[in-house]
Amino acid sequence: MRHEHEPDAEVVCVGETMAVLVPSDGGPLERQRTLHLEVGGAESNVACGLAALGHRAAWVSRVGDDPLGRRVLADLGARGVDVSGVETDPDRPTGVYFKDTGAGGTGTHYYRSGSAATLMGPALARHPQLRRARMLHVSGITAALSDSCAELVRTLLSRPGPVVSFDVNHRPALWRHRPADPAGVLLELARAADIVFVGRDEAETLWGTGKPAEIRDLLSPAATVVVKDAERGAVAFTGDGEEVFVATPDSAVVERVGAGDAFAAGYLAARLQRRDTEAALRLGHLMAATAMASLGDVPTALATAEVESRLALDEAGWAALRLG
Repeated sequence: MRHEHEPDAEVVCVGETMAVLVPSDGGPLERQRTLHLEVGGAESNVACGLAALGHRAAWVSRVGDDPLGRRVLADLGARGVDVSGVETDPDRPTGVYFKDTGAGGTGTHYYRSGSAATLMGPALARHPQLRRARMLHVSGITAALSDSCAELVRTLLSRPGPVVSFDVNHRPALWRHRPADPAGVLLELARAADIVFVGRDEAETLWGTGKPAEIRDLLSPAATVVVKDAERGAVAFTGDGEEVFVATPDSAVVERVGAGDAFAAGYLAARLQRRDTEAALRLGHLMAATAMASLGDVPTALATAEVESRLALDEAGWAALRLG
């Protein structure tokens, strides 16, 4: 329960968070005897990243009235995320997913059909925390969960109020059992957002183009479009005609799951701090590197002095940066 003296969250993130079972030794799932229990979800990962950077972040969603739901709330709360707006469902379970790690990358196996979060709908948009925030963050994952979840995302994107950030986050496995066309739905939602994050590869899969300028034009009238290109870098197109590219620094990679969420957290934190676009992209890259350095989905906190020194590097210093 929120107390009157507590400040409002600057950013409210809306979406499903699940219990995550991770192979203890980083090997293939089928060979495991023990698994490590964590929590993860695209939107709550962003909330955790923002909290790690010193911002007031809240996560609004639904979980089951079960041990895994309580674990989700405890873990996010311990990371400094406000979970007071989360509904607990007495009948539906908390979703679960398994990571399948190996030499070929990390696969994911979802068990979230019929979860408590799939019953989120437009009524959730009336939550007071969402009206008081400076910024909202949602993703295409939520739109893939159910018809009511898709309507919730549409409602949040269509009403006046806080700046709305949308991460396309195309997950083909979630759309296989939905009658909707993901390319059309995600294009509609992205065009309605104030800030859009999209991977070059997923734009090519969804809409047939991987060229950043063409992606920007396709997503118009979105005010800011950030196109991420994995190891190469990220480019931001802003509403005032600015185009800024920042290369991805060389970093150690344990696994890449959660890196996009961490990037979004860094970028949005810089926006809240009124930093320029280059600094926002740099902070996104720095946060993504922390997420890739472990098997977990959530980035670790960065020391303020470390952040400031790396944001202040000249172009040559940034190009020479080695992380991890």
